[in-house]
Amino acid sequence: MEQTIAYSILWDLKFLMRNLALGGGLLLLLAESRSEGKSMFAGVPTMRESSPKQYMQLGGRVLLVLMFMTLLHFDASFFTILQNIVGTALMILVAIGFKTKLAALTLVVWLLAINVYFNAFWTIPVYKPMHDFLKYDFFQTMSVIGGLLLVVALGPGGVSMDEKKKEW
Repeated sequence: MEQTIAYSILWDLKFLMRNLALGGGLLLLLAESRSEGKSMFAGVPTMRESSPKQYMQLGGRVLLVLMFMTLLHFDASFFTILQNIVGTALMILVAIGFKTKLAALTLVVWLLAINVYFNAFWTIPVYKPMHDFLKYDFFQTMSVIGGLLLVVALGPGGVSMDEKKKEW
């Protein structure tokens, strides 16, 4: 928190989106720890009943993809355009909950590679301010990776295209 005030980045859009993504990971964790309500018929699944847990999972997924909005760049190089297209497609898949586990796992691998490459704080001397910036971004990104791994492990939840496919 002290870096936020010291470096005057409180109202920076990138900072805001990354913190909302962290909130998404926490929302997913909270949704998973939430117990389901008891039904009158134990062990019998109920149809078309939406719970707050499902909406928390949806909100968590949507907030998690905000992290990738900070990675979009508007250069004219082929690699940057390809990266933006693939990243946007994967973000949309996670947000709407279609092929969610595969898309989230792909984003985890991609984000891990980008994080190690671009936020290598260990290569900067400790006394330089850039060390603090990179270290903060590195661990913030690792937290979002944790949220995406929750999506990989637990699935998208009830409010998703993957869940609707089961009804069809």
